[in-house]
Amino acid sequence: MVNKNINFLFQTVLLSAILCLCLKSSIAELQRFQHSVKEDGSLSVMVVGDWGRKGNYNQSEVAFQMGIVGEKLDIDFVISTGDNFYDDGLTGVDDPAFEDSFTKIYTAPSLQKQWYNVLGNHDYRGDVEAQLSPVLRKLDSRWICLRSFIVDTEIAEFFFVDTTPFANKYFTDPEDHVYDWKGISPRKKYLSNLLKDVDSALKESTAKWKFVVGHHTMKSAGHHGNTVEIIKQLLPILEANDVDLYINGHDHLLQHISSLDSPIQFLTSGGGSKAWRGDVQFLDPKEMKFFYDGQGFMTMQITHTQIDIAFYDIFGQVLHKWGTSKKHYSTI
Repeated sequence: MVNKNINFLFQTVLLSAILCLCLKSSIAELQRFQHSVKEDGSLSVMVVGDWGRKGNYNQSEVAFQMGIVGEKLDIDFVISTGDNFYDDGLTGVDDPAFEDSFTKIYTAPSLQKQWYNVLGNHDYRGDVEAQLSPVLRKLDSRWICLRSFIVDTEIAEFFFVDTTPFANKYFTDPEDHVYDWKGISPRKKYLSNLLKDVDSALKESTAKWKFVVGHHTMKSAGHHGNTVEIIKQLLPILEANDVDLYINGHDHLLQHISSLDSPIQFLTSGGGSKAWRGDVQFLDPKEMKFFYDGQGFMTMQITHTQIDIAFYDIFGQVLHKWGTSKKHYSTI
């Protein structure tokens, strides 16, 4: 009888442990990467999007200027706002497009830093898991790509959000494209969990600056315009958690919108290769701080008290600058 009770107790404890483990593993948490700032406490970041065309459509020329500016600013890392490989992502981890569009293009010494990448809609037309695979990191140690994750520095946190699954049209009207939705289904649950994770991570953040990076435009005067799904579902979370910047690609241009109805600055850096010259929607002069329908990239200079944004064209010329500051309160 005693042995039976002991056995029953052991099984109960074991079952409870298994249930707790399962429950813990089911609670998704955004993976976090730590990235140190410079000795003086500053951070320099480069942002480029919509680039992967094997050097064509001036991708190589943009990369050349990125190398020059990157050396001048001594950048700490690079952010890609998605659409990393055109037209249909990668076919697998052995797809030569990875080297042809990334490794062999961004060869400047200043660009041999960590690259933090989000997925774009074109990436979802290929083998998504190939871009997420650690195999690519073995091929090129700079490459880090996850669906959603956090880069944590001492002065700022960057929250990378997988925006493609939010857009209804890819599900209801995919045209002749085939999207790789492995890991997304059931979509409603995926999006619900993602929004909860982002909200929770932002609430827990004590960073001086909070930046959110996604592929899709939140607000834009370019070809794609505003993405209504993330305005409805994601933007309220960002506003409620004092996010400073939303940074995206998707529209093949450079853009800065300071919205009248939101404290967030909306920055588009999607000029990494092919641009859509003249494809412009309505420009609101009250909100549009900068619009350039050409190729280029963006940089961010960050300290405890100041951020400075600059947009560069294909010739390395500064097209637009913007900055803002916050008071610094010592923790000593």
